[in-house]
Amino acid sequence: MSKFEDHCKESIELFGRPYELVHQWLDALHGTERYRMRHRRVRHHEAGIKEATRIFGEEVGVVARQHIISDLKEEGWTENDHFPVDELDYVAMGLF
Repeated sequence: MSKFEDHCKESIELFGRPYELVHQWLDALHGTERYRMRHRRVRHHEAGIKEATRIFGEEVGVVARQHIISDLKEEGWTENDHFPVDELDYVAMGLF
């Protein structure tokens, strides 16, 4: 699910719009020298969802959460697991 196009397609199916800007923002640090694939630790958690809603509006909270859940599942996370609160929590959970 980590591809931008897949996130947009899922958003269209679930929420009626692709929400490109939200997906781009969540993954903006992907491939940067500092983070590479570990970019998820920066925004893929509750604090990231809160920031996304501050930037893009309340309606995107569910979109951001679904994006994060799809990515977390790639790392072996299940919906029975604790949802990361912030970057420190994300890393403490053994996620990157």
